[in-house]
Formats: sequence, C-alpha cells, structure tokens
Amino acid sequence: MSNFVKEFKEFALKGNVMDMAVGIIIGGAFGKIVTSFVNDVLMPPLGLLIGSNFTDSKIVLREAVMNGAEIVTPAVTLNWGMFVQTIVDFVLMALAIFLMIKGMNKLRKKQEEAPAEPAPDPADIALLKEIRDELRKR
Repeated sequence: MSNFVKEFKEFALKGNVMDMAVGIIIGGAFGKIVTSFVNDVLMPPLGLLIGSNFTDSKIVLREAVMNGAEIVTPAVTLNWGMFVQTIVDFVLMALAIFLMIKGMNKLRKKQEEAPAEPAPDPADIALLKEIRDELRKR
C-alpha cells in the first residue's frame, strides 16, 4: 500500500500536475470575468436594441397550470436568450484564449529567432591553449 501512496505522491507533485491545477483555477476566474463582461457590459445594450432583457427571451411551449396563486405545473419554455448568451460567452472566451496563445507563440518565435552565439574559431582555441600553456610554464 505504501508503494501506491508513494507513486501517487510522485504523480500529484509533478510540475505538470501543479501547473495544470493553477491553470484550472485561473481559467475558472477568467471564465467569471468573461461571463461578467457578457452579462453586465455586452448584453444590456444588445437587450436595449432588441427592446427587452435579452437573457429573459424565451418561447413558451406550454403555459403554467395555476390553481389560484399556486403553480400546479410549471411552464415549459425554450430559453433561446440564455442559449445565445452562452454562445456569446463561448465565442469571447475562445477569442481571448486564441489571442493569448497567438501572443505566446509570437514571443516563442522571437526567442527561437534570436541568433545563437557563434561557434568559437578553431584558431582562437589553439591560441588560447598556447597562452594557457605559457602561463603554466611561468
């Protein structure tokens, strides 16, 4: 059993797993930012153009059955406004991730294009060896 625990500990504490955990946490927070942007900034003007609260847009397939003030059977609705909002969330999230990866690839490409140090000249190496040998003699 201790071998299993040891293997699990090695797996869980590897750098890749820790990096992935940090990425998931940051991704969740980023998702909240995008959702807030869509809900609080993008959708209100769009709803103003449409003339109603966009997220509340729906098609009622079957009305609710009421008994006075009590709902006997809830309404069945097709919530197309929420669906469109979710699509907008996804598109914005995908765009943000695309731009981030594109920027990272651009930085990586610049690093790869950086000129490598030139290889030492064999004549220089021979000269340095001679100087070293002379210094050892003294």
